[in-house]
Amino acid sequence: MEFLSVATWEDALAARAAHPGALPIAGGTDVMAGLNHDLDRPSALLDLARVPELSQWRTHEGIVRLGACVTYARIVAELGDRLPGLAMASHTVGSPQIRRRGTVGGSLGSASPEGDAHPPLLAAGAVVEAASVRGVRRIPAVDFYQEDGRGALAADELIAAVLVPVATGPQRFSKIGGRQAMAVAVASFALSLDPARRRAASGIGSVAPAPRPAAVADEFLTGELDASGLWDSRARLGESLMYRYGELVAEAASPSDDIRATAEYRRLALAVMARRTLARAWSEYQGGQ
Repeated sequence: MEFLSVATWEDALAARAAHPGALPIAGGTDVMAGLNHDLDRPSALLDLARVPELSQWRTHEGIVRLGACVTYARIVAELGDRLPGLAMASHTVGSPQIRRRGTVGGSLGSASPEGDAHPPLLAAGAVVEAASVRGVRRIPAVDFYQEDGRGALAADELIAAVLVPVATGPQRFSKIGGRQAMAVAVASFALSLDPARRRAASGIGSVAPAPRPAAVADEFLTGELDASGLWDSRARLGESLMYRYGELVAEAASPSDDIRATAEYRRLALAVMARRTLARAWSEYQGGQ
């Protein structure tokens, strides 16, 4: 196996173009697990850890540009006020050691349906910035995740950054697993309430071949909040609204049975998480100014 080490973004793109079969590696939390279990044997590894701009983030006009190699630990420590949903999800990833190495860019690169970062990215309306020697293109997160478990990258592209709107309202993330730490999610759910645009949006994980939004549920909740004047009144949400929302979220899933849980359990868990997450997010909104 060839090891390609680069120190500039231009060299990284050139190496990717010359070696389209090379597997990018930064924190290595996914890549090394695949290698150690003999799940992947690429012809080359492309080390991105020394490219400085990939480990930087900045905010411009209400958008956080999150470099592909910014770690989960830094998201928790530095971006909890701007991206609370993603920060909550980042805090649930693995162990402290994994959070100090693992990156959102790496999670997008593997595009696993179980990745904790994916639901909050979907709920926030994130956009993936992909680059190659041919140029840069931006892919909405909703279009990035593919049903075959891959991301929508061309063979010569690398993930440069993720563009995530700064939260204007409550964002929440929840997941259920075999234990509280060091466990892959059995089901996960993220919710974003955007009072500026009067919009509710979600993301679900571990319950379908790829992460996806619960689009019908989001349309229902957005319509109900608007039609009932709840954005302005901040009144208590009715039990029937929350239960219907949970049902619609569960209907968006297409889970399967595996060693960790049955499909039936995943749907039930997702409905319960959606109701509870909505209740907590709305309570936060009621308490805001």
